[in-house]
Amino acid sequence: MFESFLVSTGVVALAEIGDKTQLLALVLAARYRKPVPVVLGIFAAALVSHAGASFIGALLSNLLSPAILNWAVVASFVLMAGWILVPEKADESEEAVKSHAGIFTTVALAFFMAELGDKTQVATVALAAQFHAFLPVVAGTTLGMMLASVPVVLLGHRFADKLPAKAVHAVAAVIFVVLGAMALRNALAG
Repeated sequence: MFESFLVSTGVVALAEIGDKTQLLALVLAARYRKPVPVVLGIFAAALVSHAGASFIGALLSNLLSPAILNWAVVASFVLMAGWILVPEKADESEEAVKSHAGIFTTVALAFFMAELGDKTQVATVALAAQFHAFLPVVAGTTLGMMLASVPVVLLGHRFADKLPAKAVHAVAAVIFVVLGAMALRNALAG
């Protein structure tokens, strides 16, 4: 259980660096200049998004035969390794989410929408399926999101400019390849 928590935390924290949601955190932090509701909005969106993704992963692990599930996990980790190397930019459509509903609601909705189908959500499905662990994966992926997003909110542009995003993405891709190799070993062992 602790392994699934640690792996989930590390994978998502690395995958989020340079991701569109991290850019969104920077934009919203600069726009509102109130870090507490921005951080709480990110937390709420991550928790809901990752709980849903982890539930799907746990469900798939119960519905699919272990052999099919192992091969699906292998494929998802290999795809994630490639996908994480593709640079992302903030999507203009996130600006449409802004309304008079308040900072927390705006941030939560923007992050939730940005996470739909995002690589960290797909990774959360795969992690929950691989580890057969709902709560540790939700806790780990949510913590990983917060570890990547909170410094951006608190330290702003100076922090984001100093991160070697390409190097971090390469490290994250290697981690996905290693996880894929571990899943491949399980798939071949049958």
